[in-house]
Amino acid sequence: MRPWQRIALAMFAVGWGANQFTPLLIAYRDELDMSVQTRAFLFGVYAAGLVPALLVGGAASDRWGRRAVVLPFVALSPLASVLLIVGHESVAGLAAGRLLAGACSGVVFSAATAWVAELSESGAGPRRAAIALSAGFGAGPFVAGLVAEWAPRPLEVPYLPHVVFGVVALLLCLQVPGPRPVGITPRSLLRVPAVTRGHRFVLVVAPSAPWVFGCAAIAIAYLPGEIGGTQDGALAFVGLLSGLTLGCGVLVQGLARRLDDRRPLLAGQVGLAAAVVGSSIGVLALTTDVRWLLLLSGPVLGGAYGCVLVSGLRETERLAHPDERGATIAVFYGLTYAGFAVPYVLGALGGGVPALVVAIAAAALCLLVVSVAGRRPVQASPA
Repeated sequence: MRPWQRIALAMFAVGWGANQFTPLLIAYRDELDMSVQTRAFLFGVYAAGLVPALLVGGAASDRWGRRAVVLPFVALSPLASVLLIVGHESVAGLAAGRLLAGACSGVVFSAATAWVAELSESGAGPRRAAIALSAGFGAGPFVAGLVAEWAPRPLEVPYLPHVVFGVVALLLCLQVPGPRPVGITPRSLLRVPAVTRGHRFVLVVAPSAPWVFGCAAIAIAYLPGEIGGTQDGALAFVGLLSGLTLGCGVLVQGLARRLDDRRPLLAGQVGLAAAVVGSSIGVLALTTDVRWLLLLSGPVLGGAYGCVLVSGLRETERLAHPDERGATIAVFYGLTYAGFAVPYVLGALGGGVPALVVAIAAAALCLLVVSVAGRRPVQASPA
C-alpha cells in the first residue's frame, strides 16, 4: 500500500466516525425518549470541537509537520466511539464523544488533506483526499443505520465497526514517514492566511463551499424529517439514503476532476446547478409525500456535494502558498461545515416546501456569483 493510500484510509476512518451518529439520532429518540432540543444539541456539539480544530490543526501541521499532528488524532477517533458506547445513556457522555469526534475530524481533515497532496503526484492529491473523506462520510451512516435497525443494543453495537476499523487505520499510518517542514517562518496557529481574504477566495471559494455539506445535509438530515407517510424502517432508510447520497458524491469525483482540468471552477458550477436540481426533486417529494423520491434527489445532491468539494479543494490548492497550505485548506473546510447549519436555517424559516424553495434560490444566486467572479484569472499567491 502506497503512503498516500494509508493516509487516505485514515481520513476514511475518521470520516466514518464523524458521520455514523446521524441515523442514530432516531434511535436515541425512540430508545431514550430524547427531546428534539437534546438531539439538536448533540448533533451541533460536534461543530464546537470541529471548527477550532480545523483552524489550529492545519496551521499546526504547517509548523510541526503532518505526521506529528495527524497521527494522535487518528488514534483518538476510535476512542470517541468508545465514549459514545460507554456514555450511551448520558447526555454528558454522548456530548463528550461528539466533541472529541469533532476535534479529530477538524485536525485530520485539514492536515491530512495537505499530507495526501504532498504524497501524491501533481494534481491528484485533492481528489484523492476528497474521495477518502466522502467515502468515510457515506460508509459511517450506512453501516450504522443498518446495524442499528436489526442488531441488538442499537445504541452501542453500531459504533463497534468504527472502533475496529479506526485501530487498523492507525496501525497502517504508523509506517508512513512524515518529514519535518523546512524553511517555514513560525506564525500564530490561529493566523488566517491572507489569501483567504483575497477577491478570488471571497467571491469564488467562499460562496460555493457551504454547499458541500449543505447539499448532504439537505439530503440526509432535512428531507427525511420533513416528509410524511409511513416511518417503518426509518433507521435503515436513512442509512441507505446517506450511503447512496454520499456514495454518489464519491463516484462523481473522477468526473469532477476532468471537468476542473477542462476549465477551473467548471466542476463547482456543475455542482451548484445539481444542488438546484436535487433540491427541486426534494420539493416534489415533499409535495407528494413520496419517501422513495428521496432516493432520486439524494444521488443528485450527492453529485453536487462531490463536484463542489473537488472544485473547492483544487481552487484552494491553486491559491494557497506552500507554507500555508494546511491553514488555507482548514479555512476552506471550515466554510464547508457551515453547510451543516442549512437544516437549522430551513427550520427557522418554517420548514417544508417554502423553506426549500429559499434554499434553491440561494444556490442559484451562488452559482451566478461564482460564474461571474470566476472569469477573472487566478493570481499567484505572494511569497
